[in-house]
Amino acid sequence: MKHVDWRWVLTGSALALAVSAPFLLSGYPYWLHVAIVAYFYAILASSWSLLAGHAGQFSFAHMAFMAIGAYGSGLMGKYWGTSPLTGIVLSTVLAGLVGLIIGVLCLRLKGAYLALFTIAFSEVLRLTLNAELDITGGPNGLDLPPLLATTSRVPYYYLMLTLLLVSLGFMYWLAGSRFGLFFRSIREDEEAAAAMGVHIVRYKVLAFVITAMIAGLAGGVEAHYIGLITPNILILGQMSIVIAMAVIGGIESLLGAAIGAILIQFSLELLRELGNWRLVAFGLLLMLTLRFARNGLIYPLIERLVLYQARRAVIEGREQKAKQAGEGA
Repeated sequence: MKHVDWRWVLTGSALALAVSAPFLLSGYPYWLHVAIVAYFYAILASSWSLLAGHAGQFSFAHMAFMAIGAYGSGLMGKYWGTSPLTGIVLSTVLAGLVGLIIGVLCLRLKGAYLALFTIAFSEVLRLTLNAELDITGGPNGLDLPPLLATTSRVPYYYLMLTLLLVSLGFMYWLAGSRFGLFFRSIREDEEAAAAMGVHIVRYKVLAFVITAMIAGLAGGVEAHYIGLITPNILILGQMSIVIAMAVIGGIESLLGAAIGAILIQFSLELLRELGNWRLVAFGLLLMLTLRFARNGLIYPLIERLVLYQARRAVIEGREQKAKQAGEGA
């Protein structure tokens, strides 16, 4: 009897649920909004997972690149008259350029020094945006025009879902390519990777630029959906939430980090009536994950349901080939 390939069953079921969500939530527009925000955080968490879990660069600047994408697009539209789409494209490139500059400056640093540098950069950016009242709106925030000519949330839902799927597909391709192999070799042992001919700084900067552009793109789209961006998005607590989503989902799994972000965002909204206690519960979950499930809570389930069957299929294929080779001999 042929085994059921649960990989395709689960993938198809998840995609069917995601595509049909606007119809299932047609009477609950707020929860459709929560889903859009959840996809936004899924993009941030999975791209941070690529940077930290695959390339080994523990950065606190991810929300800063997101803010560059959001503020960049808004300011270009305000002062240069660019369309939202043009502003998003240009601000995504701008986020990549800033990531390139920071990468060249600080990616020779390791561990705590890199973390402190990126924390300082994020705080400097937050204070600058907060202080320039005449340009950025300061603490009142910057208004942005809508990206789509509609008041319905459904087109934004499909746009953010598409952006999530495309970014995940690109990051999985990158992680499976020779670049991903270089990223992981740097994460495991920089000296050994350098001895094998890997240009350490070049590939660190490449990972930093790519993830900065993904964060900037997500920030630009989200800001035009919400219609407002404030410097509060750059507080350390917001960056900590993104990191916690990736860690709970599985820091070395792009899909695990994305699913973790979606589940946590919905959970935080469901527990909103508890006030700040929901954040206490969230912190306890993170502590327990770090202590007892270093690979996250979501990734082991993915490994059990999906990767285990894939490995078994590979082993069975090799055994079948070996058997055929033996019979041929």
